[in-house]
Amino acid sequence: MKNFKANGLPLLIGSLPMDNHEKATKLVLDHTPDIPLWVQLPLYKEEGMIDQFLPGLPGFTGETGKSILDTSLPGFDEELIAYFEEYLAVCESATDLGASRFALSGKRGKGFFEFLKQVDEKKAPFIALKGQVTGPITFGTAVKDEQDKDIFYNDQLKDIAIKKLAMNARWQAAEFSKRGAVPIIFIDEPALAGFGTSAYITITKEDVTQSIDEIIQEIHAENGLAGVHVCANTEWDMLLESKLDIISFDAYSFFDKFILYPEMIKTYLDQGKLLAWGIVPTDKPEVISAQTTQKLTRMLHEQMDELSDKTGIDKETILSQAFITPSCGTGSLDLGSAKKVLKLTQEVSAEFRSV
Repeated sequence: MKNFKANGLPLLIGSLPMDNHEKATKLVLDHTPDIPLWVQLPLYKEEGMIDQFLPGLPGFTGETGKSILDTSLPGFDEELIAYFEEYLAVCESATDLGASRFALSGKRGKGFFEFLKQVDEKKAPFIALKGQVTGPITFGTAVKDEQDKDIFYNDQLKDIAIKKLAMNARWQAAEFSKRGAVPIIFIDEPALAGFGTSAYITITKEDVTQSIDEIIQEIHAENGLAGVHVCANTEWDMLLESKLDIISFDAYSFFDKFILYPEMIKTYLDQGKLLAWGIVPTDKPEVISAQTTQKLTRMLHEQMDELSDKTGIDKETILSQAFITPSCGTGSLDLGSAKKVLKLTQEVSAEFRSV
């Protein structure tokens, strides 16, 4: 997959402010026909980025809206043993991954299965298909144990959580591979925007890269491309030096911070890796309404020119290794603003590729 070329194609981030999976999926396919994704609709609590991946974890009671793994529950130890037995069986191909606890199912999987349905109905070749899982730092610092402590600081609970996310990512990638498309799986890590602050002072760069690498390994096992999405600023060096294939960043608001690592970006791009340029803002409706395709295209050209100047990489190469994306998901916006974000993403990509 190291030879994959993004070529300025549009790519989306997972969420939309809609309540109908069929219509939401159609909207995605209309705006990103080459590389569509399955949508998360956060209007449904079970599709929130934490709730969606909780079922199947030992200690989870099944209460929607409660992100707790309770190790004091009767039978927790037995449940933990059963969890690892199933994990090993899946790893050794003795158990079907799609029928295991690691796959999405029921209400939490509606967006994924509607996506597969519409992809199958299209009967058209896709360059790639995109999915997403919540990142281990975001998940591990949002889910608590029975003492209200983040599970990321409990080695046992952190381990089972990362394995759940990793095997779910692998399952998604396997489903996309069956359809003849390159799997692209993003690891969504909004919590990394707080890395280095007092809230995460005991989490090291090694903690971050080791946790993410376990998920990357499973995506690569299905010949997929592994990306990470951070919707604000972070310490980009730890991601640029990781095993990631794609880094998705908010180019609209934080390009000036990202470009502080020119030598590392050069090394990263020299390996044939990809950048997803979040040039279409998603933060406020009034900011979105003020944007035009021409304005954002010009801004993107200026940013790529600066990157070329500071790294010595020619602009044509930078474009060939670039996706055009929104800066974040649109699930918290009004529908009109969300639709404009999708339209701008599609149009900026088309304008950029026409030059």
